[in-house]
Amino acid sequence: MSLALQTDSKGRLRHFLTVEGLPRSLLTEILDNAERFTGVGERAVKKVPLLRGKTVINLFFEPSTRTRTTFDLAAKRLSADVMNISIETSSAKKGESLADTLRNLEAMHTDMFVVRHQSSGAPFYIAQQVGPEVSVINGGDGRHSHPTQAMLDAFTIRRVKGGFDGLSVAIVGDIAHSRVARSEIHALRTLGVSDLRAVGPRTLVPTGIEAMGATPYYDMEEGIRGCDVIVMLRLQQERMDSALLPSAHEYFQLYGLTQQRLKLAKRDVTVMHPGPINRGIEIESAVADGSQSVILQQVTHGIAVRMAVMAMCMGNQAEAGE
Repeated sequence: MSLALQTDSKGRLRHFLTVEGLPRSLLTEILDNAERFTGVGERAVKKVPLLRGKTVINLFFEPSTRTRTTFDLAAKRLSADVMNISIETSSAKKGESLADTLRNLEAMHTDMFVVRHQSSGAPFYIAQQVGPEVSVINGGDGRHSHPTQAMLDAFTIRRVKGGFDGLSVAIVGDIAHSRVARSEIHALRTLGVSDLRAVGPRTLVPTGIEAMGATPYYDMEEGIRGCDVIVMLRLQQERMDSALLPSAHEYFQLYGLTQQRLKLAKRDVTVMHPGPINRGIEIESAVADGSQSVILQQVTHGIAVRMAVMAMCMGNQAEAGE
């Protein structure tokens, strides 16, 4: 279902809703195209004309700073016209249905929707409603998927480590409620990571995680021992006051990434975090700001990856050098 909905008859990307079910060749194509866009941000004029005359609407039903900003920049660097719709002040708050909101925006000759929604599956619904000339990109839906975050993290890993084969990657934290973790597990397994670990309290590591291709670890030290890459997840504030977790202080004592714990991983370990960071809860500031951290590089790479996805969905060859 996801492959048929996301690709055209020639196997090219039409929508980007989830990495689950996409072939390794297509994920690699995204990474390769993103590589071509990395230099655009370093130019005096930070633009390429690939999407000139196209209209992109960022349709965000839940708040975001990092994702929305990088999608906005990505579209503008491709020379598209961009509109940001604030749902807090839109007709949806007045009772307008999602379908009616969509039809009105599509009537403005929109070429692409970037959708972030609190309900899992909303971008899929929108992709099934739009016309054949419109593309939809998932900017994060409920607990389900965050495909561009997974791809920018994969891009960062490939840039730092040179590839995926033979790597040990630990994803640490609230695995059960994280759309980032879900998407990363699917993407990294497809790209060839053989040792993929899901690390966290038993209450936050879903049963059956092995079926997704990850090995569960409930002890932090064992989970990160000998790893090449550690991806720390944001501990959502609402979990801190629930029965799923002890106190935030105790969580940090058991699962926080500290300089001392980092010594258990490989000497050249790479530390990642999709953000926003809760310093002193999931990660120590000295680690987040340390030489092994690539957290800010992830943000930079996010623009190139989202440029690549947008260009591919609109049927363009991503040749940044033209």
